[in-house]
Amino acid sequence: MVQNRQIELELLAPAGNMEIGKAAIDHGADAVYIGSPRFSARKNAANSLEDVAQLIEYAHLFNARVYIALNTILKDSEVQDAINIINDLYKVKADGVIIQDVGLIEQDLPPIPIIASTQMHNITPEKVKFLEDVGFSRVILARELTLEEIGSIRAKTDIELEVFVHGALCVSYSGRCYLSQAVCGRSGNRGECAQPCRLKYTLKDSKECVIIQNKHLLSLKDLNLINSIKNLAEAGITSFKIEGRYKDMAYVKNVVAAYRQAIDEFIKSHDNYKQQSSGTVHLKFEPDIQKTFNRGYTSYFLVGNKEAKGLAAMDSPKSIGAEIGKVTTIKKGGFLISGSLLSNGDGICFVTKTGNLKGFRVERIEDGLIIPSDMEGLAVGVRLFRNRDHQFLKLIDKKSSDRKIGVSMVFEQRDCEAHLTVTDEDGHSVNSTLKAPYNKAREPQKVKEEIKSQLTSTGNTIFEVKDFCIATNMFEPGFLPKSLLNSLRREALEQLTVLRKESYEVKKRGILKCKNLIYPEKNLNYQANIFNRYAKNFYEKYGAEVVEQAFETGLASSGKIVMTTKYCILKEIGACLKNTQNKKVGKLKIELPLFLTDGNHTYKLQFDCQKCQMYLILNS
Repeated sequence: MVQNRQIELELLAPAGNMEIGKAAIDHGADAVYIGSPRFSARKNAANSLEDVAQLIEYAHLFNARVYIALNTILKDSEVQDAINIINDLYKVKADGVIIQDVGLIEQDLPPIPIIASTQMHNITPEKVKFLEDVGFSRVILARELTLEEIGSIRAKTDIELEVFVHGALCVSYSGRCYLSQAVCGRSGNRGECAQPCRLKYTLKDSKECVIIQNKHLLSLKDLNLINSIKNLAEAGITSFKIEGRYKDMAYVKNVVAAYRQAIDEFIKSHDNYKQQSSGTVHLKFEPDIQKTFNRGYTSYFLVGNKEAKGLAAMDSPKSIGAEIGKVTTIKKGGFLISGSLLSNGDGICFVTKTGNLKGFRVERIEDGLIIPSDMEGLAVGVRLFRNRDHQFLKLIDKKSSDRKIGVSMVFEQRDCEAHLTVTDEDGHSVNSTLKAPYNKAREPQKVKEEIKSQLTSTGNTIFEVKDFCIATNMFEPGFLPKSLLNSLRREALEQLTVLRKESYEVKKRGILKCKNLIYPEKNLNYQANIFNRYAKNFYEKYGAEVVEQAFETGLASSGKIVMTTKYCILKEIGACLKNTQNKKVGKLKIELPLFLTDGNHTYKLQFDCQKCQMYLILNS
């Protein structure tokens, strides 16, 4: 009876640099994504080819993958440079390239897997099916999709599907935000976003009446789907992606470790799934996603519009952390709290009466009295949040995890040689043999114990011995010097390391599956992000009419939609226009249209209640 093939699940982690990428692997990532030397959507997270190659070599030891982000839109003059980079990445065995610019897809590229960036606005089954048929190997879905929508895409496609499960949320659909380009001259689609969405805004109506003043109205909480692994896997997701190529080492270690545990727990109770990479992670700390950077958490739209309120972090775009209790007593120079114990060096924050986020450092604690660096604004009843856990960070700043490949060992002593066979958990096997004249042992049992002790001491290698035996033969183990046993083990493990490197196979790029493909959209304006003639030719080849080039070509921005978002300010404040029974609308006396202003620029808000979308239109 043929068993069903197990579905491989991939935990995909961010790598701002090579060192963070290696740490992500050590803490349980099945794959990492890292910026290419140029053309990454995080321009300041670029990496040299040499560093990328080192990370790839390390990852492949664990059968972990490395994907390279090359996901900006390109000028005509940059396309050949991008092709050259992709060729270099193929030579160093990168597992895939993440792109946004379709001008690359039909160039003379090596057979490296091509991944469709979330910047490509991948939201419909028709779009994803087209990308599959045209040769993409994987599609990164928009963060805004519900489980139902993901399931619909899975039902109509066979391509690998990847989703973001944790980290910062762009308020706009990725790839459909031109706010930074319009007001700062820095394009998000070119890797230079200035993040104007994290600034303070005032919401006014058509009569200049202020509805909300000076709040971070476009700044969202962070995504957290750690409790949705089961639902996502059953909807057809095989790659779970953590955002954060600008995040530090401590963040990556903690969040990756937390999601490794969650995915392992799911796999343990579902026989039809398995981990994509190899090895076992041995943590030296207990991960806690509340203890690293977060603006508060949301599941966004995963379960539909039920969760479409409470998405914004209006008080501050900074990390707020976990609530630890309330101030119970104010004394001279310090205070007491209910709730968690604090430590010297902790970072604490709270929301002031004026709605601003204020923070302080715990200088010291004397007999329970917390003495802060600043007492201003503290009062009895104030809710406190810890956004820097000094003891936790101190713990994971050290070596906080080991990842080991399990091996079995079989030792045999022959007439004039010692022989060791080592087989790893993936079935790779090597043999090591050294000349060793037989010297009968006075205490055979003691010798056996010594042989086992020396051969299983794998030290700082990537291997751990799960099973060891001494082969039965005509010889009882004889005395062997420790140095010989160490050499025997070292030679075998070195061979096994080389074998793992050499036997790793990179998947090949998909091929064009259908010659008569038609792109699912007919007329493409600036929101298609067409920035070079190759991209234009691509879309026209598949039946679309390009009516407008990319916003970044210098398109006049006044009167244009500069942001398309599923987040709705009115729904956020309880004034949804679709709800005719909503008493909040009447109370606010809203006179449409509404406007956002940051003091320098004004944006008209347009609401498409049927699609549940909001648009920002640059007014001035």
